[in-house]
Amino acid sequence: MKIRKPFRAGSFYPASRSGCIQLLEACLGQGSVPEELGPIVGGIVPHAGWVYSGPTAGKVFSSIRENAQRQAQGPDLTFLIYGAVHIWEVWMPSIYPEGAWETPLGKVEIDRNLAERILSIKDIPVTTDPEAHDREHSIEVEVPFIQYLFPDARILPIMVPPDSQAAPLGERIGTLLSTWDRPVIILGSTDLTHYGPGYGFVPAGVGPQTLAWSKNNDLRLIRLALDMEAGSVVSEAESHRNACGAGAVAATIATAKALGARKGILLEHTTSYEVKPERKAEDFVGYAGIIFG
Repeated sequence: MKIRKPFRAGSFYPASRSGCIQLLEACLGQGSVPEELGPIVGGIVPHAGWVYSGPTAGKVFSSIRENAQRQAQGPDLTFLIYGAVHIWEVWMPSIYPEGAWETPLGKVEIDRNLAERILSIKDIPVTTDPEAHDREHSIEVEVPFIQYLFPDARILPIMVPPDSQAAPLGERIGTLLSTWDRPVIILGSTDLTHYGPGYGFVPAGVGPQTLAWSKNNDLRLIRLALDMEAGSVVSEAESHRNACGAGAVAATIATAKALGARKGILLEHTTSYEVKPERKAEDFVGYAGIIFG
């Protein structure tokens, strides 16, 4: 059985079990599930180091846990996670089809049955390339949250490049899941605007005005997510550089919509500078936590 070893433990999050649990408990809080939203089918989470984006991701995971308790969902739960692609040789969606992922909290099993079902449908353009996942952090940093809150859950990681196939991929997988016989939660992993000289992106210059500009730039993408406009996400990110995981976001929205979600709810929108203001407001990244239902 292939075991994916942790790539970013010790940098993006702690390398020890005790360190992970301590920081996870600091990131996790009371969930927020508005009554009018209905059952949560998925969400958007950031993927930076936990000290920066962990509390934002934690709000999403806490809400999913509260929803699962409210819906009396059993332990047979799978998290299908669409990941942002930071490795440029990954040119098409790539599923991790079997085995397990290891983190400092132990191993979490891949939902092989769901992977095989997705791969059996010929018009879903997905390849099986475990190496596409080995040096990528966008899904890895979410897995310990799942292990801690849902110890019996399985995962199905899918890397999704930001191209025109992302939304149709998500819609097709959502159609499949609508008749699947086990509960599945959909997650999309992305950070938002990467602003500053260090990122080669300074359309508003350098100075105190850039934080407001960057957050407004984030909001362009966030509004599309809340309105569930999957088909517009990738072109928006290409034009305004406000999501590194636009493919993952588009696929998540499309899958959630196919599963009956009507809208998104923004739980938090912040930046790395606001989380750690002792750093200069020069290079910073936006984060959003969103749930769909």
